[in-house]
Amino acid sequence: MTTLIEPDIVALWLVDGVPVRLVWRGERWRASDAPTRIGSRPEDLWHPALTHPVEAWTGWRLQATSTRGETLMFEVREAGDGAWHLLRAFD
Repeated sequence: MTTLIEPDIVALWLVDGVPVRLVWRGERWRASDAPTRIGSRPEDLWHPALTHPVEAWTGWRLQATSTRGETLMFEVREAGDGAWHLLRAFD
């Protein structure tokens, strides 16, 4: 499995709140399987050893296929103001 972990911005299109396509590095990808919601869990946000609260986040894990026929899994995190950050992409 090849994993790409690098900070990047993606454009994500949602239909009824669910991702259907994204653009990454200038290439369009279409969701080719049912996306899964990901994010922080309440138990991840607080621990007695923490001195500052952890920020909650939401995102998606989705399989998408490029116009060239390449298929990857993407994990993206909502960054606010309609922006989405790529957490990782892997095959």
